[in-house]
Amino acid sequence: MIRDWLADELGWPRDCRLEPASADASFRRYFRVWQPAGATRVVMDAPPGKEDTRPYLQVTRLLQGCGVHVPEVEAADVTRGLLLLEDLGSTHMLARLRGGGDAGQLYGDALATLALIQLRGAAAARDELQPYDVEALEREMRLLPDWFCARHLQLAPDADTAALLAETFSFLIRELLTQPVVLVHRDYHSRNLMITPERSPGVIDFQDAVAGPIGYDLVSLLKDCYIAWPRARVVAWLAGHREQLRVAGADVGASNEQFLRWFDLAGLQRHIKVLGIFARLWYRDGKRAYLADLPLTLEYVRDTAKRYRELQRFSAWVERDLAPGLAAANARALAAVPA
Repeated sequence: MIRDWLADELGWPRDCRLEPASADASFRRYFRVWQPAGATRVVMDAPPGKEDTRPYLQVTRLLQGCGVHVPEVEAADVTRGLLLLEDLGSTHMLARLRGGGDAGQLYGDALATLALIQLRGAAAARDELQPYDVEALEREMRLLPDWFCARHLQLAPDADTAALLAETFSFLIRELLTQPVVLVHRDYHSRNLMITPERSPGVIDFQDAVAGPIGYDLVSLLKDCYIAWPRARVVAWLAGHREQLRVAGADVGASNEQFLRWFDLAGLQRHIKVLGIFARLWYRDGKRAYLADLPLTLEYVRDTAKRYRELQRFSAWVERDLAPGLAAANARALAAVPA
């Protein structure tokens, strides 16, 4: 279908070179396609009925308005779920970091781009995007008991645990809804930031953007589920970002301590969700690789829960019921075939 679209609608040679470029955690697939002169583009294939390209096109427009480097959309067929995009290359920030790249420079660029999104995109997000509201935040956290606990750890929460989780989720939702509202990418992490020759990083995978808490994307970046940094370095990066926003006139709270609390608690909501998502990606979708990222994600949950007195009962439950069983659950899952 992709070759037919390129040839019949866009005039490309029917035998043009076409290779898989990447896949993500959804049903979307990406293919790199070569023009006769050697230039490349990327085709997004988003199967209708499972994915909708219209949010991608909407957020592309919003982020371009913020001055962010996102892939230029050269052609779109919403009915077929096909987009022809600028090729931002194949080197993401995580690969550069693991290859010995300058973390200070890479995170400086990523935070500068995030500042553009948060400063310039806030008003448009509030007007045009869905809010990251109570229903959405709670639905995400329910993935923890449903997929990580019950399915992965084979741990069925009892009535007391269910009550504890409900209390914890309500607390986190209240905290997140007190934060200033900005444009939230939702997956602003090192695998979605592409190293480009100009205006680096290029930003991808933003179609699920919402209007939500200022701490959320900062967590995606600085408490990345794929790479970890010492707490002191994270806090320093966070303080520098807060100052950049403050000077520009943004609401950043009364102090660095308040901003750090916003960051940490947004992070706990995110990592509770991600534990469930990574488990679901294996059991529902057969994507094995994400199991290896569960230990770091759980460690973020453990570390944050220990830091806040409101979360001490939740922290004790995590230490008693979740942490001890993860290694065995991963081994069991890797030895099995998904249902």
